[in-house]
Amino acid sequence: MLTRRTLLAATPALLATPALAETFPTRSITITVPFAAGGPTDVVSRLVAEGMSKDLGQPVVVENVTGAGGTIAAARVAQARPDGHTLLMHHIGHASTATLYRKLPYDVQESFAPLGLVSDAAMTVVARPDFPAADLPGVLAAIKAQGDGLTLAHSGLGGANQLCGMLLQRAAGRALTTVVFRGSAPAITDLMAGRIDLFCDQATNTAPFIRDSRIKAYAVTLPQRVPGLDLPTTAEAGAPDLAMSTWHGLYAPAGTPAEIQERLATAIRAALREERLLTRFAELVTAPASQERATPAWHRRHLAEEVARWRPIIQEAGQYAD
Repeated sequence: MLTRRTLLAATPALLATPALAETFPTRSITITVPFAAGGPTDVVSRLVAEGMSKDLGQPVVVENVTGAGGTIAAARVAQARPDGHTLLMHHIGHASTATLYRKLPYDVQESFAPLGLVSDAAMTVVARPDFPAADLPGVLAAIKAQGDGLTLAHSGLGGANQLCGMLLQRAAGRALTTVVFRGSAPAITDLMAGRIDLFCDQATNTAPFIRDSRIKAYAVTLPQRVPGLDLPTTAEAGAPDLAMSTWHGLYAPAGTPAEIQERLATAIRAALREERLLTRFAELVTAPASQERATPAWHRRHLAEEVARWRPIIQEAGQYAD
């Protein structure tokens, strides 16, 4: 009798599991983006939202919540109801904040349910048009020789270009004088004008200026070359440790039911097969995540690896946001 009662009591719960996945979503879904409208993360988010909406049968809208290096948006999603209707799109900066911020109102790994990676964008090592180095080894030699006599731009703590700049200085073994800008656009403007020596930024931002020879480019930071840019990889140029990507991933609050997580992951993978998304990603010099990488399990492992990778680099630099 006890066994029978147990089975009978469990029956509603067992039946509820597929029903939950079948009824979700019940209303529009919001993807919270930690950066301003029109930037790379916002553009990627809107393209993914469009494809997910088609697959889920409900509107998927983007809300821009800026400030504090993305931590305001992340905190909002961490505290949201874990029902799959409030999500976070974040890039590599989500992993770096685990170390950059010594006091956070959430745990980068434990407060979120990773749903899947979305994209990878190469970083480019670039310089003012008249920078004398002919190649990346020449850039590293110049940094070793001149150190803080050279200037390096970045657009804020924890951003991909600051992290790439850390790797550049680490590879050269000397610190540069860093100049902080309010975004990549003004940094590139000063680079073209010769007021800044070096910059490390997404190919999405730098590609048009590289192609027009308005800035000097040395390498891309992905393991493979980037179509449309005649540049070696950092590994090919003799600096394998200067490898990274600006990856984006989608998150739900921790505690979101596994069935809903998987339904959202399925929608991500459907979005990444959309022809419009693939065309626009190519224009943005951004690669869509593979179907294998656009899964909760892969994303969870990748986030843990990235947190572990950047912790000693940031601690060694001694640059914190709080």
